Amino acid sequence: MNLRAPRGTRDILPPASEVWDFVESRIKEIYKKRNFKEIRTPLFEDTELFVRGVGGTTDIVEKEMYTFNDKGGRSITLRPEGTAPVVRAYLEHKLFGQSQPFKLYYFGPMFRYERPQAGRYRQHYQTGVEVIGGDTPFIDAEVITLGIDILREFKMEEWVLHLNSIGCRECRPVYIQELKNFFKKETVCRECSDRIDRNPLRVLDCKNEECAEIKQKAPSIIDFLCPACSEHFSEVQELLGEREIPFSVDPTLVRGLDYYTRTAFEIKTSELGAQDTILGGGRYDGLAEELGGPRAPGIGFGMGLDRFILMLEKKQTELSGSKPLDVYLVAIGDKTVQKESWKRLNLLRQAGFSADMDLLMRSPKNQMKAANRAGARFTVIIGANELEQGVIQLKDMDEGTQVEVEIDQLINALKKKKTGEVN
Repeated sequence: MNLRAPRGTRDILPPASEVWDFVESRIKEIYKKRNFKEIRTPLFEDTELFVRGVGGTTDIVEKEMYTFNDKGGRSITLRPEGTAPVVRAYLEHKLFGQSQPFKLYYFGPMFRYERPQAGRYRQHYQTGVEVIGGDTPFIDAEVITLGIDILREFKMEEWVLHLNSIGCRECRPVYIQELKNFFKKETVCRECSDRIDRNPLRVLDCKNEECAEIKQKAPSIIDFLCPACSEHFSEVQELLGEREIPFSVDPTLVRGLDYYTRTAFEIKTSELGAQDTILGGGRYDGLAEELGGPRAPGIGFGMGLDRFILMLEKKQTELSGSKPLDVYLVAIGDKTVQKESWKRLNLLRQAGFSADMDLLMRSPKNQMKAANRAGARFTVIIGANELEQGVIQLKDMDEGTQVEVEIDQLINALKKKKTGEVN
């Protein structure tokens, strides 16, 4: 039986995994500098969380979720997106009782049954932020500029910020009725035809070509915003302008989840062909109440790491996956030499050096090859004769030089070498 990873999933192996670690670490530092704290939610949740939170008429709930009954007969769904679980955790642990707004970030896998393609997998990896407990335009601008700052950190400039407001519970019903009236006069795809009465906003999110031109002629939500939503949207644009962040107002942008209110945004790039959205999010002021909690307005974004790293690789961005190994130990001799090498290996690690040795105890020639493959800066050679004399051979792989060092002075010698005190 030839077992393989399931379709739409993949193994991320070294050295690619080192690149992922590097990218994630850089993004995490950006979050921390802005006082965001990490949250880790379960990989699966009660299905009801996503039906109520994301929306029963969305593609995610209708087509894409991995849902099953567990052994207790409970309907469980693998996490398809990050926001609903974070808001559930916020409510469950009563984080609204702490200082607000609550600024959170996450990393982790999401699961959607989609057609696999470049940068899109059924198990894909995402990072995102959520700011819960406030609804000022400053919070919207903070979240959007954070997304821009991530792109700029990796020297990405070929992007366009698409911005929209999709109103609130006060002004959206009038707009939705206007949309229904408009789409009923048009010939939309079969899927959208079924959605017109249930949720016409989903028609604006349709990717079928036959609906593309129709969407452009549809009424604009901007014309239906109530005074409060209109003022909020204007202030968000003003704050982005103060940061000199260019944007394009896109009235057809509604995102693919029902919990969004007011500000919605996407950052798109021409680097990835049809899959052009690299980051997207929006405000969800009614989600906490929909999940049974008190009012807790929020806003966030999600970014697909698979697609982001693919784009960085296409742009040939310098991605330093990991630091070179400091020391590789080569043991030439019997078990006494091998055990002494093992002892020195752990002393080196305790002293703060990254170090390794050949645990298979192969021939000296193969051990030296392993040292080269590891990219170690220094090679420490311990042989039977040297051990009797209390010395070792220290080879600087960059300079091609080799010196004899007293075995008890190895750590000091390496520290001096590393800091440049000894050439």
